[in-house]
Amino acid sequence: MDSKLDMFEDVNTSPSLEGDMSIPGKRTTTAKSASGVPDYNTLDEPISETVLRDIRAVGIKFYHVLYPKEKSSLLRDWDLWGPLVLCTFMATILQGSSSADSMSDNGPEFAQVFVIVWIGAAVVTLNSKLLGGNISFFQSVCVLGYCLTPVAISLIVCRVILLATQTRMLFFLRFVTTTMGFAWATYASFVFLGQSQPPHRKPLAVYPIFLFFFIISWLVLSHN
Repeated sequence: MDSKLDMFEDVNTSPSLEGDMSIPGKRTTTAKSASGVPDYNTLDEPISETVLRDIRAVGIKFYHVLYPKEKSSLLRDWDLWGPLVLCTFMATILQGSSSADSMSDNGPEFAQVFVIVWIGAAVVTLNSKLLGGNISFFQSVCVLGYCLTPVAISLIVCRVILLATQTRMLFFLRFVTTTMGFAWATYASFVFLGQSQPPHRKPLAVYPIFLFFFIISWLVLSHN
């Protein structure tokens, strides 16, 4: 008799899940992950909030590239939205004119810039992996893509300078601007990717990165 009463008390005192399952598809509590960050249910989240959160995350990564001190977020929460936007923007600006009478404009086509950026990032990433880097493929592509931000800024400045009548002084200004964008992009990418390489192989990993940003910066400088 006592054992039956004990079993009856255990059933009554056991936690009930009805409060969590009262509305199908509705989450009544917000769980937390092991790191303490709330694990939100994006299925019940408004689309506008999801889009704004993703835009803020992309903006934070741009900030980390321009001020490369904090490294973990760009490598941990990787995405390809920022690199895609930068690549599309640069390819659109750098592409040659489609008019038949514009023979002086010998800029690259949209697809050529697109291929150079993505194939170049893939080759640099593959070289990093072959050298023993402890970083994933998409993390490396994400870093290289976001580190195009200084080069894209130099492209905007050069595009504005090209609106004026070109002189040697203006060309020198374009050269300095492009060089600064190239140096900052190379430095930022090394800050994020340098720690993933074995110490005795870092020069071999830096050279392809240097060459990658040099080619893109040359396209920016030679664009007329």
